[in-house]
Amino acid sequence: MTETYAFEPGDDGDELLSTGDLELADRAALRRIAGLSTELDDITEVEYRQLRLERVVLVGVWTEGSAADSEASLAELARLAETAGSQVLEGLVQRRDRPDPATYVGSGKVREVRDVVVATGADTVICDGELSSGQLRQLEERLKVKVVDRTALILDIFAQHAQSKEGKAQVELAQLQYLLPRLRGWGSAMSRQAGGRAGGASGGVGLRGPGETKLETDRRRIHKRIAKLRKEIQAMSVVRETKRGRRVANEVPSVAIVGYTNAGKSSLLNAVTEAGVLVQDALFATLDPTTRRSTTPEGLPYTLTDTVGFVRHLPHQIVEAFRSTLEEAADADLLLHVVDGSDPRPEWQVQAVREVLGEIGGELNRPMPRELVVVNKTDAADEVALARLRNLLPGAAFVSAHTGSGVAALREQVAELLPRPTLVVEVLVPYTQGALVARVHAEGEVLEERHTEEGTELRARVRGDLAGALERFAVNSTPA
Repeated sequence: MTETYAFEPGDDGDELLSTGDLELADRAALRRIAGLSTELDDITEVEYRQLRLERVVLVGVWTEGSAADSEASLAELARLAETAGSQVLEGLVQRRDRPDPATYVGSGKVREVRDVVVATGADTVICDGELSSGQLRQLEERLKVKVVDRTALILDIFAQHAQSKEGKAQVELAQLQYLLPRLRGWGSAMSRQAGGRAGGASGGVGLRGPGETKLETDRRRIHKRIAKLRKEIQAMSVVRETKRGRRVANEVPSVAIVGYTNAGKSSLLNAVTEAGVLVQDALFATLDPTTRRSTTPEGLPYTLTDTVGFVRHLPHQIVEAFRSTLEEAADADLLLHVVDGSDPRPEWQVQAVREVLGEIGGELNRPMPRELVVVNKTDAADEVALARLRNLLPGAAFVSAHTGSGVAALREQVAELLPRPTLVVEVLVPYTQGALVARVHAEGEVLEERHTEEGTELRARVRGDLAGALERFAVNSTPA
């Protein structure tokens, strides 16, 4: 694949922009302007408008864990809101055994949130949980502003960052699956059309119809759209499966980079392979998987794939819609589990990622590959935190994708954990077949080499496809 480069306007061509730089510039080209809002006064039409977050108040329910855990959860929600393009004005947390089934927080807290909304001029309230249709309706009626839950917020970020056709289809599928059980309506716009022999006060000329509400019509259309999107995603996933099948046939080992969102997975891919993919200090900056070729220090080839980031309580709609993409991780020979070393609670990240990986493995009915934990951003972490992580994550690699520290050692660790070539061959290759000898050096592991009058005698460990090419020159061939 050819990289795309361009010059910044007005420069002399000294600095080249990679594909990732261009994507980053494109995202920054359109920004929200504070104070300009086109929100409708009637909040009841919220499901039928695009999600637009501007000035927001955060609301959370603290049901378990410590106060620090609750504060960290709300701080993460604030980062999600800022990534979506909003301005966070205030955050409130209520201590409860469980969320209120009617309004998520208690009635007294609802009045307090309403006072904060009026005082700050907020136009949106974001709740740190997944709300039911009834909870959304009750809160909007009492707060008189738009109410958004954590799942809808994450889906909005995904919709902003999706680039490829498959990524956009996957996001739309997840949004529709989220929306379907939350369809609701008010007033005459959603009233049932009279059916059959309607007459008198109940209907009349022009009101006789099939007896279907607008709500039912919307639900039926969403079901049809979901079915169509699933077929499209299945068709698009065939291309990736074909490429993956070609790598498997050639026995090229694959490594998948997984980890918490904004842990530095794309930066690590760039540091190892110089891929030039998009790097941004934002949550869920990468949605579309990127695969690049790399080699071990001994010259053995393998592929490195950057995947979508995870987060605590990742919506199940995302896992289902991105299933074909997440299969890249399940089919890999090795997982590089990237952890943000500068995060105040990295064990949260590790637990959340492993929970999602377990869910993916369960759905696919297969065990997940071997895992190598990589603690990134060591340049931004203090020594005490790094010492704690070394004790918490024994055997982990410590790197800084930004400075390049530890990347060389990581390459060596990856090489040790990758599956080795499976066949040991003994061949006598004529000097006229120098290209084959070069392939053995590049793709295999040379155990012995001797030059004779007839040609090059090699004893090497190689993969199946190369063993087939060398078969006619074989002296002996045995399984490793």
